[in-house]
Amino acid sequence: MRKFALLAATALIATTTSITPTLAQTSPAAEQSQASAALASIITDYETWAAGQDPFTASAEGDRSALSRLPDASREGELARREPLTRFRDRLAAINPDSLNPDERLNHTLLSRSVALDLERIDLDQNRFAFNSEGGPEANAGYLAGSTRITTVADAEAWLERLGGLALYYDAALDNARRGIETGMVQPRIIVDRVVTSTTAAAAFTLENDPLMRPMATRPPSISEAAWADLTGRARGIIVEQIVPVRQRWATFMTDEYLPASPVEPGAIGLGQRPGGREAYAFFARWYTTTEMTPDEIHALGLSEVARIRAQMQEEMAAAGWTGSFADFLTYLRTDPQFYVTTRDEMMMHARDIAKRADDQLPALFNTLPRLPYGVRPVPEEIEANYTTGRYNPGSSVNGIAGAYMVNTSALDQRGLYELPALTLHEAVPGHHLQIALQQELGDLPWFRRNGDATAFVEGWGLYSEFLGYEMGIYRTPYERFGRLSYEMWRACRLVADTGIHWMGWDIEQARACFRDNSALSELNIQTELERYISWPGQALAYKIGELTILRARRRAEEALGDDFNVRRFHDAVLLGGPVPMEVLEQRIDTWIAAERERAE
Repeated sequence: MRKFALLAATALIATTTSITPTLAQTSPAAEQSQASAALASIITDYETWAAGQDPFTASAEGDRSALSRLPDASREGELARREPLTRFRDRLAAINPDSLNPDERLNHTLLSRSVALDLERIDLDQNRFAFNSEGGPEANAGYLAGSTRITTVADAEAWLERLGGLALYYDAALDNARRGIETGMVQPRIIVDRVVTSTTAAAAFTLENDPLMRPMATRPPSISEAAWADLTGRARGIIVEQIVPVRQRWATFMTDEYLPASPVEPGAIGLGQRPGGREAYAFFARWYTTTEMTPDEIHALGLSEVARIRAQMQEEMAAAGWTGSFADFLTYLRTDPQFYVTTRDEMMMHARDIAKRADDQLPALFNTLPRLPYGVRPVPEEIEANYTTGRYNPGSSVNGIAGAYMVNTSALDQRGLYELPALTLHEAVPGHHLQIALQQELGDLPWFRRNGDATAFVEGWGLYSEFLGYEMGIYRTPYERFGRLSYEMWRACRLVADTGIHWMGWDIEQARACFRDNSALSELNIQTELERYISWPGQALAYKIGELTILRARRRAEEALGDDFNVRRFHDAVLLGGPVPMEVLEQRIDTWIAAERERAE
């Protein structure tokens, strides 16, 4: 979710004229001390540097100076990161991991991995894809506004400074997209058509409906009316004088330059059809899954999961009393009015009810719960058309912002209630909110680990949380259990479709078949998801890989410990070490199993 300091170790030199047994015995300890100090130094240096590169994370963790800054999204800024990352890599390589204790060795492994992948990603120049199906700089700016809370004049001044930096942020995106055109790294027409619509709409915002004014919608008691009038007036001035022109430039560029350059051929939607695209996709498969699995291996796994889940869906269909075909049951779920609401308020009411039922069951499964609460909020109407069914936005205890489970309340005839329990468990609790809020509160972990980028861990936990709904008693009917399986099928089809599109050259109809024929997802959701996979290569692979890893680790623990298995302690073992690659997670659980055996003796 977010991205996330070593003096080179030198050899220990004896200063005595003879090597005594005592000195020989202490030399390893001295070497360990030196290596530990070197690692601590690089972690400090790295975290200071990384926080400067990522003002969003830094501000969420209490760095008030970061509230006024935006990240440098330019290619020049990205290339400038190569030199410091190379120095961190070399300093890490100078340390012998065997000289470190187990915790330090893990820090060394994770930081080395992160630095190496960041260097590799710089070479790929992925910012040439300056937008995805949900939009580009206009969408990112809207998200930022929605997570900004103003309580003091200093907060307001920081927001005004950020507003003033958005023009450069837009211009960087424009330059990146132009470089994409020049090098053939261009989003296909199906994506560009959608984004042209959203960018055109953003260019037409008025001050009355501009999402960038939301942080200043209500005057805080600590700010006088006169000061507030001045601050809001300045915000309006920045938007009118700086942001409106750059929005218009971006919209014109998308219509006049990018759209004509976008490929229209049905078989040209995948990254593999772009120059250097196959190499890039293989990297993204490794990046998002945190494994060394190849696209072909992932595709095969997806097909096997589709077959397994389909058999379970047949069982739930029978439990619902359905005697017709599988296809007819899907049509029934997609069309029968009993599974749909007709108002936005009704949808929010159902989502909140499920969320509170889930809250009620958390203590039975978790020893450790986060302090930060979450809210259930509708997706803002200006972005809902291109938005997924639901999502989680992290909060910040330091800045007084709760986490947010976002529910899409548009196109309600496409959002079956039988899917809502699984969605809520994934995005709220015990899914993303619980995991990410706990992650933010892990003060004993280094900053770079609390904010580590391990998508398979984060999204795998979200999908595993849907499975926990059985133990929590959340699924009350065969239809809701089928909906849960339909959501799992959705993630299995992601493995098939994402690799199919970007590695095997599939067109969108080939990819659509898996979702249409095997899940109860609505036509709108399938289309929205397919466009997301097309425009964001590889990210969709993380969910199933992560979930299967967590489930495999849990089953291994249950078999090894028998009656001594405690699910609450297991969940602590998974979550309290922060987000990690899948191999590290499996090692963590193996270590935990051994400790639990000793504990039981």
